[in-house]
Amino acid sequence: MTLIKSISGIRGTIGGEISENLTPIDVVKFTSAYAQFIKNRSNKSKIKIVIGRDARLSGEMVSNLVSGTLIGMGVEVIDLGLSTTPTVEIAVPMEHADGGIIITASHNPKQWNALKLLNEKGEFISGSEGEELINIADDGNYSFSEVDDLGTYSKDDTYLHKHINAVLDLELVDKEAIIDAGFRIVVDAVNSSGGIFIPELLKEFGVEVIELYCEPTGHFPHNPEPLAENLTEISKLVVEHNADLGIVVDPDVDRLAFVCNDGSMFGEEYTLVAVGDYVTKHTPGNTVSNLSSTRALNDVTVKNGGKYFASAVGEVNVVDKMKAENAVIGGEGNGGIIYPESHYGRDALVGVGLFLTHLAKEKVTSRELRDSYPNYEMSKNKIQLTPQIDVDDILLKMKEKYKNERVNDIDGVKIDFANEWVHLRKSNTEPIIRVYSESGTKEGSAKIAQQVIDDIHTIINE
Repeated sequence: MTLIKSISGIRGTIGGEISENLTPIDVVKFTSAYAQFIKNRSNKSKIKIVIGRDARLSGEMVSNLVSGTLIGMGVEVIDLGLSTTPTVEIAVPMEHADGGIIITASHNPKQWNALKLLNEKGEFISGSEGEELINIADDGNYSFSEVDDLGTYSKDDTYLHKHINAVLDLELVDKEAIIDAGFRIVVDAVNSSGGIFIPELLKEFGVEVIELYCEPTGHFPHNPEPLAENLTEISKLVVEHNADLGIVVDPDVDRLAFVCNDGSMFGEEYTLVAVGDYVTKHTPGNTVSNLSSTRALNDVTVKNGGKYFASAVGEVNVVDKMKAENAVIGGEGNGGIIYPESHYGRDALVGVGLFLTHLAKEKVTSRELRDSYPNYEMSKNKIQLTPQIDVDDILLKMKEKYKNERVNDIDGVKIDFANEWVHLRKSNTEPIIRVYSESGTKEGSAKIAQQVIDDIHTIINE
């Protein structure tokens, strides 16, 4: 059982001991600290915060704790109820709110929940701001309102359609082209809020929808992370129903994966590649993904006349780099699409609108579209270390060893070879080095990873 305090929010398992799990006491503590942080940031005594949750079993309980605590802090609470991460993100500026809290543990199993924290732009708070908030929580530097100054609470169930309309209003989303294509699509929403949002969006596009696990019960029927090994059922259904595509989202609908018409995986890494290709064809410009994402995004960006930039791992870092390089599209290789014309957050609904427009206009099958992109294979490994080993020293020595290659050290060490790459990152929570590699074949990816792993073991044994 675990409680993790980090810049991306407060995440933990439900039940158990205070400060070791995400207990009601911990929810109240960090919600109070967040409200105080927002008050300090805005220099306002009265603030407004939007909240929403995914469908996981603990969601209603945690949401009640969050809203009650915010009222106790004198906050005006706008509760979207069962919602998605990107929906709360777009609601914050639309409501002229001072911040937002999304109650979701993303792709984690059902025993987990979390508070994901937003600023007044509907974007995740920064690393330094997250540290400030944790300090407020640990020091108890917050105070509750007296009875005449308590906050207020209201529910707003209009954001399902506000979010969908925002997608339909995007210039590069062509509703008529999608309708004309007459798609039949299977949707796996892992029994969370995507089971409401994705089918509703698809119906606006005239899609024949076949629903799989779209009841928002919170009982996840399989591991909710949208990886190939968890998607065998939708793969079979796509073939059985002669569907054009399978769409898979995680519980809070900020990650998007596709299944091709032949039941094969389009690949999470290639969600951003396909959408990036479409966007940069029609609005030439730069793209961004993190250092551990596929090189294929660079390939399509350069082909379409733009420049590709890599950021440190993490959505906040991707967004910062996108703003710095004026990127027209960006995201992460986990199926996260960030489209600034909509908002600076990963949004599966936006990704669906852009991808289906691309597929409709190309007039090819989803398998043919996937085959049109450069094919890379990724390998993900880790090296277990003893706590006494200096990981930073190992990374420095690896950087020196491969200094004649293209080396990027903004987040660990990434070594770019002519036709492949390896990215080494140390874990923040345990003594391991993560080793991600990519090549044109699985064998090549595994080989280059093993070469680097052997190098690291040689350094350790020196």
